[in-house]
Amino acid sequence: MQQKVPFYILLLLLVGIGLGSAIHRHIDLEVPWTPGETREVWSVEARLEFTARDKPVIALLAIPETQPGFTLLEQGTASPGYGLSYLTEEDVPAVRWSTQKATGKQVLYYRAQFLLDTRTDKVWPGPPEIEPAPILPELENVAAGRLLDEVRADSANQITLVAQILNTIKANDQKVSLLKQGRDDVELAIMLTQLAGVAARPVTAVNLRHNRRNQDGIPYLMVYEEDQVAFFNLQTGKEGKPARLLLWEMNGQPLIDLEGGRNTRISFSMARVIVPVQQAIEEKYRDLSPIRISLHSLPQEEQQLFRGLLLIPVGVMVVMIVRVLVGLRTSGTFMPVLIALALMQTALGAGLAGFVVVIFAGLVVRSYLSRLNLLLVARISAVIIVVILLTATFSVIAYNLRLVEGLNIMFFPMIIIAWTIERLSLLWEEEGAKEVLQQGGGSLMVALLAYVVMSNIYVQHLTFNFPGLQLVLLAFVLMLGSYTGYRLIELVRFSPLADKENTDQLR
Repeated sequence: MQQKVPFYILLLLLVGIGLGSAIHRHIDLEVPWTPGETREVWSVEARLEFTARDKPVIALLAIPETQPGFTLLEQGTASPGYGLSYLTEEDVPAVRWSTQKATGKQVLYYRAQFLLDTRTDKVWPGPPEIEPAPILPELENVAAGRLLDEVRADSANQITLVAQILNTIKANDQKVSLLKQGRDDVELAIMLTQLAGVAARPVTAVNLRHNRRNQDGIPYLMVYEEDQVAFFNLQTGKEGKPARLLLWEMNGQPLIDLEGGRNTRISFSMARVIVPVQQAIEEKYRDLSPIRISLHSLPQEEQQLFRGLLLIPVGVMVVMIVRVLVGLRTSGTFMPVLIALALMQTALGAGLAGFVVVIFAGLVVRSYLSRLNLLLVARISAVIIVVILLTATFSVIAYNLRLVEGLNIMFFPMIIIAWTIERLSLLWEEEGAKEVLQQGGGSLMVALLAYVVMSNIYVQHLTFNFPGLQLVLLAFVLMLGSYTGYRLIELVRFSPLADKENTDQLR
């Protein structure tokens, strides 16, 4: 037992490292457990229009950054004739265009791609400093004071206070009408929150809707109450933040700061793209080394190669289970795995039919070669040549009969087929046709079982996206390799003896 302790420790280490690696990739890098998951990527374009005054122009446009719910993937501009710089270290992130001279209508574009992301580590900015209350004329000051006294009586905290202020503005009573002189609803709401001493932050947002163009920014108010943040649409007075509401500017500043121009206007266009989750997380973690050293960093051709190679341990595990636990005999130890790999490149029916036909024809040719008393190397070489000729012949016949699936027979490994023909021929000579049928049939059964497991989309997804699980398979194979008990076939074969022994004991 003590000699087995290091072995068991090794198994635990392999399982722990393999599962730990997979869990890390799922939790920290967001690789999903199941295939087929997708993510939303929103392409948002801001169009800045203005009329230049035939003088130097400097235009600053506030730009969004990664925020709760969204991750910025990439950004760019279309601004021919203008110098460009990003002011991302400023309090108000912005893109700045500049030119020595411009005349007439000017159009500048800023584009950004955002991943709709519920797992960003960004948090909302903290509450701003409460600004001093604005000084109002005496009559307006009295009206505002009475209005605030009324809404305070119906509120419990700052969030409900702002909700009552917006409801009162929409009611448009006499006090509101007096305060609205020279102000719109948005300006009045911001002024009343300042008078009430509410910790609030005016922001400009864009409500993302697929294939919308020429959309205006929406004024919102972020209201803070201890650890809570509430959002209010200042145009409608409604509380709440839609899932696809992108905050474009979060400091209460104008979206545009223009020198050398006039008649500015900004509009937004947006479109949604559904992308595979792997593409989305690669973009999100492009600067993170663990994703760069993963298999997804390889070219597509190499990725496809490893998708097949990483399935081989799964097929090996199936073969071990069938041979060690069930006791089914096969022609060659891991020949069924290679057959299963070839079947994955072909249609199952056409692949099996082609394999059986080639093996049968090869056995016929091999039976003739055995009469020539050739050396082993020459005999195998001759079988390889014959197998290639047979494959080419069957492919031509299948093509002329419009059986496209028959062309895929070329995916079968020719050398392995040749060795299989040689092995079955020797087995026929030494053990007879019955043994050939048993081992050949066993190989096909195991190959079909391995094919079913290896072609499963969940298995393919897990083996490629979580390479650490190969260590778990290794631990299972090592554990299975130490099994020395009865096989299932042996239990069935010896069951009559057990029944006879029980009958004798009863007597």
